[in-house]
Amino acid sequence: MAGPHDNEAPNRAGRSFDLAALAENETAGGLVLLAATLAAMLWSNLSGSYHATMTAPLLGLTPELWVNDGLMTLFFLAVGLEMRWELTEGALGSVRLAAAPGLAALGGMLVPALVYVAVIRGDPAALHGWAVPVATDIAFAMAAASALGSRVPAGLKTFLTALAIIDDLLAILVIALFYSSSLHLAWLAATAGVCVALALMNRFGLRPMAVYLAGGVVLWVCVHEVGVHPTMAGVLLAFLVPGGGPAHALEKRLGGWVIWLVLPLFGLANGGLVLNDLRPADPVVWAVGLALVMGKPVGVFGATYAAVRLGAARLPIDIGWRHVLGAAALCGIGFTMSLFIGALAFTEPAMHEAAKLGIFGGSIVSALLGMLILARRDRSIG
Repeated sequence: MAGPHDNEAPNRAGRSFDLAALAENETAGGLVLLAATLAAMLWSNLSGSYHATMTAPLLGLTPELWVNDGLMTLFFLAVGLEMRWELTEGALGSVRLAAAPGLAALGGMLVPALVYVAVIRGDPAALHGWAVPVATDIAFAMAAASALGSRVPAGLKTFLTALAIIDDLLAILVIALFYSSSLHLAWLAATAGVCVALALMNRFGLRPMAVYLAGGVVLWVCVHEVGVHPTMAGVLLAFLVPGGGPAHALEKRLGGWVIWLVLPLFGLANGGLVLNDLRPADPVVWAVGLALVMGKPVGVFGATYAAVRLGAARLPIDIGWRHVLGAAALCGIGFTMSLFIGALAFTEPAMHEAAKLGIFGGSIVSALLGMLILARRDRSIG
């Protein structure tokens, strides 16, 4: 029977950046995103121009939609490239390496959804937001873990990174399956055609990345017209571009744009929360908040513990159950993906604002709780 720990670690040779660089990038991204979100909160409370600006027509779409439907495609392209590398060469490259974070991510999706549904209890409009608390924000989770320095073992950062990436994959599937409109078959066929064309170009050795990015624009239009959220085009493109060096180079170039432009604009477009309009007693606030603070750690820790004890998975050798519990609490930091899903789930403004309050409150409590658990000096494992 497999033991609780495993010496295996992903080989990142040839990677455009290693785990330390990834943690540093995610920390920077988390801080910039936080600053942009705070700026949005100040702007929305000090001036009525915030909502007027974000909902004003701009070349056929509002600024909010340009960010959420357009620029966030680059974010999903970067996430997809990271997923692709982890699945082929990294921490998810074998069943044994992927089992613990994979089952943890699955538990961390199912339990928060159940907590949300249990709190809402029958309101059909509110139930549409069941997926809001199922995703983890890798930028903020890694930022919180990295802030503790040597108190967080390298194996835990690998585990948390892999968990968050699988978590993102599950969230992407949820968006595609549950938050898309009716499918248009002609455009679905066109999407398949573009994907086949890009795959054939890759198969026959066409390497200029500009050709694939141009194809990605066509793919975005097709996916938009299909009825699936257009940011899914970024994930599809990530698995169609040439692998190895070209994919690594693209991911590295994208990193700066995502951290310094896309995520700050996302925070600015989605972080507005008018305090005078808040209804703290709204069931959506408590459903989202409790699902993040309680559902996430219970789901992540419970699934991991069961998998290891049953011999289905192993943990990295340098981490113990306290580390797993701390990471599980950090997984309650929903933020980016939660805000993204919340914008898709709730078209009614009051319900959308309630979801935001639950996301902000639950994410803050989860971050503090996770850091408190991991900050203990005792590094015993077992």
